[in-house]
Amino acid sequence: MNTEFHRIRRLPPYVFAEVNAMKAAARAAGADIIDFGMGNPDLPTPPHIVEKLVETVQDPRTHRYSNSRGIPGLRKALAGYYQKRFGVTLDPETEAIVTIGSKEGLANLAQAITGPGDMILVPNPSYPIHQFGFIIADGTVRYLPVEPDDAFLDALERAVLHSQPKPVALVLCYPSNPTALTADLEFYAKVVEFCRAQDIIILSDLAYSEIYFDGVPPPSILQIPGAKDVAVEFTSLSKTYSMPGWRIGFAAGNPRLIGALARVKSYLDYGAFTPIQVAAAAALNGPQDCVAETRAIYQERRDVLVDGLVRAGWDVPVPSASMYIWAPIPEPFTALGSVAFSKLLLKHAHVAVSPGLGFGENGDGHVRIALVENTQRIRQATRSIKQLLSDPDKALADAADAAQMSVAAK
Repeated sequence: MNTEFHRIRRLPPYVFAEVNAMKAAARAAGADIIDFGMGNPDLPTPPHIVEKLVETVQDPRTHRYSNSRGIPGLRKALAGYYQKRFGVTLDPETEAIVTIGSKEGLANLAQAITGPGDMILVPNPSYPIHQFGFIIADGTVRYLPVEPDDAFLDALERAVLHSQPKPVALVLCYPSNPTALTADLEFYAKVVEFCRAQDIIILSDLAYSEIYFDGVPPPSILQIPGAKDVAVEFTSLSKTYSMPGWRIGFAAGNPRLIGALARVKSYLDYGAFTPIQVAAAAALNGPQDCVAETRAIYQERRDVLVDGLVRAGWDVPVPSASMYIWAPIPEPFTALGSVAFSKLLLKHAHVAVSPGLGFGENGDGHVRIALVENTQRIRQATRSIKQLLSDPDKALADAADAAQMSVAAK
């Protein structure tokens, strides 16, 4: 069996693999790696949510198969969240579904709505599942710019005018992973108006809805009148309540699309473990001071990291939301590209970041830095980075030697 499988052939080599292997080797050799690579929240899940899980799991009746659409109480809790946070009314029976993390929901809806060769519009750079969920489903992808402005809208119009076949769906993600860009309701209104006129589905990823700074909460596309005619929005508890390993997310919006996702899921899973769903309902229905505390911690980390990098000579933008800094590769390292620069940071500063190339070719001039280390470790990292940036010639010479050795090995 030497033939490579069809769908595997469509997946490029994992860009992060080289950096991850180098990181693992460094740790095995005893190096202290400060890891900003994966957006994996390090804060503990709030105690009242954990306590509800422990309480519920004691009941053996909850150990049976659950409901692939999500237990009714959790869908009602999601509808309550949308009403309180966005002023959006959802029918928990037809306009809401629980997913095993938003990533699973996106991938399964891609399976539900994509036929062979269907074209999907995806910003570049973007979170990998936004494009590869559709590629795995035998679709094709056309890229758009990620900045939510008039240039995006012009590119969207050109993509529909000049694509064959006509695009069937558009993916949005604001606050953006990896760029941390945010969109406003005026932008959403223009996108909804265009997509309704063109009969294009909108998939909005709002996983970072509660990780925002400086008091400006990101909106939901479902706040736009008529959005539910074409749009589904994905949210998650992973970042909001520091529950990444619990794997609980949601989709909300257009009933036909929610029904299609429910039908696919009915063949693939029985839903998340019931005690986890009960605890998730407790998260949404319970006190929200824990969310504000989490937000404040990320904002402090953002401020310390940005200040430290600027002091080190690396000018980076200040994100207004998400848990990432999307940092342009500093001079004189720009010619290296994001993978080689990430390796350089790892070797010389013992700092791990995600190469921007992993989020699409338009990301290759950047690295993504996740706010997943405490402020003490962040300060340690920026001191090491400052040493690297203070003597770039030495690091660049080392990078050139490494590249020559790699070519010779081939």
